[in-house]
Amino acid sequence: MLRMVAWGVVSALALPPVHLVPVLWFAVPALLRAIGGQARWRGAWAAGFAFGFGHHVAGLYWVTEAILFEAARYWWLVPLAVPALAAVMALFIAAATAVAWRFPAGWSRVAALVGAWGVAELARQFVLTGFPWNPWGSVWAVPGWAGDVMLQPAAWLGVHGLTLLTLGLAATPLLGRRAVAGGLAVLALWAGLGAWRLGQPAGAAPGVTVILVQGNVEQGQKWDRGLMAAIFDRYLTLTREAVAGSEGPAVVVWPETASPYLLDRDAGAWAMIAAASRRADGTVVPSLVGTVRFDGARRPYNSLVALAGAGPPVALYDKWHLVPFGEYQPNWLPLPVEFGPSGFQPGPGPETLRVPGLPPVSPLICYEAIFPGTVLDRSDRPDWLVTVTNDAWFGNSSGPRQHLAAARLRAVEEGLPIMRAANTGISAGYDAFGRELGRIGMNEMGAISLALPGALPPTLFARWGLAVPAFLSLLTLGVAVGCACLSRILYGRDKPTGVS
Repeated sequence: MLRMVAWGVVSALALPPVHLVPVLWFAVPALLRAIGGQARWRGAWAAGFAFGFGHHVAGLYWVTEAILFEAARYWWLVPLAVPALAAVMALFIAAATAVAWRFPAGWSRVAALVGAWGVAELARQFVLTGFPWNPWGSVWAVPGWAGDVMLQPAAWLGVHGLTLLTLGLAATPLLGRRAVAGGLAVLALWAGLGAWRLGQPAGAAPGVTVILVQGNVEQGQKWDRGLMAAIFDRYLTLTREAVAGSEGPAVVVWPETASPYLLDRDAGAWAMIAAASRRADGTVVPSLVGTVRFDGARRPYNSLVALAGAGPPVALYDKWHLVPFGEYQPNWLPLPVEFGPSGFQPGPGPETLRVPGLPPVSPLICYEAIFPGTVLDRSDRPDWLVTVTNDAWFGNSSGPRQHLAAARLRAVEEGLPIMRAANTGISAGYDAFGRELGRIGMNEMGAISLALPGALPPTLFARWGLAVPAFLSLLTLGVAVGCACLSRILYGRDKPTGVS
């Protein structure tokens, strides 16, 4: 099983930010051979678990960075957190390999693994509040033109659909030369469709400039009460400098919990932000600012407020998909672990905000950007997405890059531009095709002004959401059953293990 752990680690090299995608063409056949070499389904389950454990330990190592900020309290968790999380994530891969074992080797088993993996990935999005981090479809989020091309099918299939395609193609070396040739042809068609889609006309730009502000505040300083005023002043200074050089309709975006003051009620903070956002002609550029707020019962919310002058917020959004152990203590697994401010209350769900002078926008706060199909109110479709986050928790690791790849995929899936403001790691903008418009890099302080691109008509995934990859997963499982039945007819029994 140590060999399967090693193959799982190798497969993680395909994930952002390394994107060594060809390793999957070796790792997946190794997994299938391990499945076929087992005498019972429990052995296949164990092989899948070992593979998944190695994969997720390598892909999620950055979680330790967050614990190190609380090492004085949770030192005992440092060697346990990533293996424990990886073990839970590995259960989904193990379930898929156990299903695949029951099918004869060859096309039937490959189809069964692909279909069962797809079902497991969908379950991973919801079980125990869900954690769909690093789906294999994200391996194609390569920076630059190559990634732009290969991500385009996400507009039809979503990232989970890309995962199905990736897994199926990676299995072809086990199926013979014709299968490999067919897989290469599918890749060529994939790239051709992506290039064709990129050549389609974009929506009309609304003529709005989005100013993303990255304060680059170290996590250890963020909640230091002695530094709050200086941190707030840093954001004000960056805003003032960026607004002074802007023209026409614009909006300023500050990251998650950027304001140390309660912006739902602090008139002094409103006045300071309005002053920093005021141009020479006296007009005030509206702002979308991350803050904490409290309701009448003194319960906290992780929120985004829209300010359009020195008055109270003109719109408000409360984060609804909270981080377990980071923003609330889940009752399904009571542990004495809480990182950062906790006890947050969830908001009502995705919402489209209408701010005077701006196109309607759907906000996402940090963690919410990793959940495909749940990033907006489909009955009130916005013209763009904005996500605010604080990735300083994860240091200069792969975590912020993987988080950024998730935001890029949401733009392609929904056919909407997305603007991302991070405390640090990484502020960037993408158009509705997932093409990068500009960025502020890791551990940099600054502001960047990006022209907001136009939206596209609703994509297939935007219309049907997770029903698309769910249908494809079940369809692939049906193909596996059909191939198994055909094998029985041709051979009079299941095709022998290892025969393709």
